[in-house]
Amino acid sequence: MTSTEGTPAQEDAVSRFVERFAGELTEAGMQRMASRVFAALLASETASLTSADLAAQLKISPAAVSGAVRYLTQVGMVAREREPGTRRERYVLHNEIWYETFTRRDQILLRWEKVLRDGAASLGADTAAGARTTETADFFAFMQEEMLTLMDRWRERKAQRAADEAAQEPSAS
Repeated sequence: MTSTEGTPAQEDAVSRFVERFAGELTEAGMQRMASRVFAALLASETASLTSADLAAQLKISPAAVSGAVRYLTQVGMVAREREPGTRRERYVLHNEIWYETFTRRDQILLRWEKVLRDGAASLGADTAAGARTTETADFFAFMQEEMLTLMDRWRERKAQRAADEAAQEPSAS
């Protein structure tokens, strides 16, 4: 069952969402086809679809699905899983995809900061290039510190939401 099975109005609404969100991801720098595949997986009820499901839903070739999935697996946003008892693969979004993505981005910021600090030392603190490189390193250090705080706040918010939901459930007596 694909994410778009339902009434024609539901299928149309899902399709509009997928294309709109894919457009935003593409605008932010992700490959267009990878954006569409990611958005389709996000919109699917199970967060997983087969290549055939994706090709049919997005009206694209299996080769286009394969290329998009290859990119998404390389950047750690999607995993491949074998369907039990078949040779078919399902493409699955990782749990907590945004948290994982931003955590990896945090590691990238740390590496960039180190390279920039080394570059600033090589360029010389008294040069315009050295000052610009130092300021860029300072910005990445700031972003990295803020990202850690932000991720802590996200975990707290998610835990609070789970606790609130558990408190609202009627107790099974």
